[in-house]
Amino acid sequence: MSTTSYAFPIVSIGGLPTASITRTALAQCMAQDCASAREQPDTWLPRVVFSSNGQGIALVGRDEDFARTMLQADIIHADGMPVVFASRLTANPLPERIATTDFFHDAARIAEEKGLRFYMLGATSAQNATAIAAIRASYPDLQIVGSHDGYFGDDQDAEICENIRNSGADVVWVALGKPRQEHWSIRNRSRLQGVGWIKTCGGLYSFLAGDAPRAPSWMQAAGLEWLYRAAKEPTRLGWRYLTTNPYSLYRLLRYTK
Repeated sequence: MSTTSYAFPIVSIGGLPTASITRTALAQCMAQDCASAREQPDTWLPRVVFSSNGQGIALVGRDEDFARTMLQADIIHADGMPVVFASRLTANPLPERIATTDFFHDAARIAEEKGLRFYMLGATSAQNATAIAAIRASYPDLQIVGSHDGYFGDDQDAEICENIRNSGADVVWVALGKPRQEHWSIRNRSRLQGVGWIKTCGGLYSFLAGDAPRAPSWMQAAGLEWLYRAAKEPTRLGWRYLTTNPYSLYRLLRYTK
């Protein structure tokens, strides 16, 4: 594995070691790691990059297996504004929120520039295909070298990973939902030797496909995107936020330092 190191500070927020970094710098880290992976494909293990939000912070406190998985990531970035707000209690406040739905565009632009190749894993076949079509429309020079839906069992992991490696992908976007996507990424890391990054991305494909609209910018800045999403999908998301938000707030206050 490469000895590439990162220069940004790490801050403990809600019990998770969180990168104090900008979206632009994170995209540059991706490009740097992918270049290193291409130089040493026989020894490089992919960097695993997770995100931290209210749901994940609550799950860390309730599920020891998930907590152990999260701590095996190379980078954890703040995907929720409450994480950014909590960081202001520390010596290294986060410079900004890095929502994966926004970061993808930074990653796509630098991938076009550097000739990096993406593999899109997860969601339904139809949503995956629609998301890819939208990506290609926005980034015509971006190389998407493979895809697979998220409806597969653990017994198919080896086959899927072989397909990813054979595709020549530099970055694998894993949209399997928490906690499955994080467990999948760590469990299959060694099978993806030579790939630069494994990046979890939750509901990214639904946003790219146009199935899930983003909240207004003022709600995002105020940390209220969860409320917008709950109002749009009360049956699916209402109970989740009601049960996770109070506990994640407690953990943000108790385990941020």
